[in-house]
Amino acid sequence: MKDLSRVHVEAFLEMMSAERGAAVNTLQSYERDLDDLHSFLSERKVRMTEAGSNDLGAYLSGLSRQGFKPSSQARRLSAMRQFYKFLYAEGLRTDDPTGILDAPKKGRALPKTMGVDEVTRLLAQAEQEAAVEGPDQLQHLRMLVLLELLYATGMRVSELVSLPAKVLDQEGRFLMIRGKGNKERLVPLSQSAIAALTIYGRRQALEAANAKQPAQESPWLFPAASKQGYLPRQVFARDLKDLAIRAGLTPSLISPHVMRHAFASHLLANGADLRVVQELLGHSDISTTQIYTHVLEERLHQLVQTHHPLAKQAKKQE
Repeated sequence: MKDLSRVHVEAFLEMMSAERGAAVNTLQSYERDLDDLHSFLSERKVRMTEAGSNDLGAYLSGLSRQGFKPSSQARRLSAMRQFYKFLYAEGLRTDDPTGILDAPKKGRALPKTMGVDEVTRLLAQAEQEAAVEGPDQLQHLRMLVLLELLYATGMRVSELVSLPAKVLDQEGRFLMIRGKGNKERLVPLSQSAIAALTIYGRRQALEAANAKQPAQESPWLFPAASKQGYLPRQVFARDLKDLAIRAGLTPSLISPHVMRHAFASHLLANGADLRVVQELLGHSDISTTQIYTHVLEERLHQLVQTHHPLAKQAKKQE
């Protein structure tokens, strides 16, 4: 006979997949975490559907004693909360035992980012290389387009490398991106990104026309001989570090994800609203975007120091 708790877990995972469009990795993570909880409760001879706040609190305390990081504990708690909310919504429980559980405290890890000068140097190097005629020009143009799009939109690297070729046919200053959970969002493009896209598209078409054996037309903007048919993100990350070296920058501090952080940080530093940045990054929850509040705090501090009458008075007295 099938374990009833397992039946409920499978029903929960099915709901997360069908109704919320959860990614395969997310579903696998939920399954592992809930299986671990089930093992813990089984040892206490408690059914998952009947576990109380004390049982779940004991589970979290056990994780802490085992040396699990606060971030790992928080992930387990998140899985539990989602699961017990599901049981409550389905009428399988009359309460949510996770409601009074506190998330483990963790220090806020500030994201690595790049200064405007560093981004400018990287783009200038890419532009300089893309302007040189030769057999590698298309590859250099591709790198320029990748960087321009990444810095203009803050896309995830997986969203960037898998852009469809029809992007070249679009007219206008906006780009539609399909992100996590198949959610779509509209992001504006910079003039330099549009210009780089145009040149890249023309060069692609020219090389295809000049080829003795024209390759089959690819549905991807950045085609490659890979399993997916488009540029692997690892290859882009490697090429980006090589470009950073040629631009005189420290390669270990530069990656596609760091460029995404730079996009967000530079927007906020120049007055953008946190909610707008949330939309552009494709974060479903504002709390994810709040890792950038240190940028806002610094900007507010500078504003007060620059414009507040008492701050100005203090400067005169120095």
